[in-house]
Amino acid sequence: MPFIPDKKAAFTLAKTYYKELIEAGVRIFQYIPGFVHAKVFTSDGDKAVVGTINLDFRSLHLHFECATYLYKVKEIKKIEEDMQETLKKCREVTLTDCKNEKLTIKIIGSILRLFAPLM
Repeated sequence: MPFIPDKKAAFTLAKTYYKELIEAGVRIFQYIPGFVHAKVFTSDGDKAVVGTINLDFRSLHLHFECATYLYKVKEIKKIEEDMQETLKKCREVTLTDCKNEKLTIKIIGSILRLFAPLM
C-alpha cells in the first residue's frame, strides 16, 4: 500500500480493511516514498504475476487490465529480490496503528464502504 496515496478516498476505504486482514494473518506494508501502481506477487519461488491488474471484479472482468504470469523462469528470483529491496523502504502496519487511526478517517472509511463496489 502507498504511504502517500494518489486517491485519498480509495486509500481511506482501503484502511478500513486493515484490521481484519491483519487479524487473519495478512501483513500490510506501506511504501514510504509514495505510490507504486504495479501489482506483483510470487509463490513458492517458481510462480509470479507482474502487471497493473487489481484483484477485483471491475479490473478482472470490465477493465481488461493486463498482467503477465511467469512460471519457472529465472526472472522470478529477480522479482523476489526486488520485493525484498522494496520492503526496506516500507513500514509494516500493525493492529496498534489501526487502533490509533483518527476517528474521522474511521468514520469516513466506514461510509465509503457502502460505495466500495463503485469505486
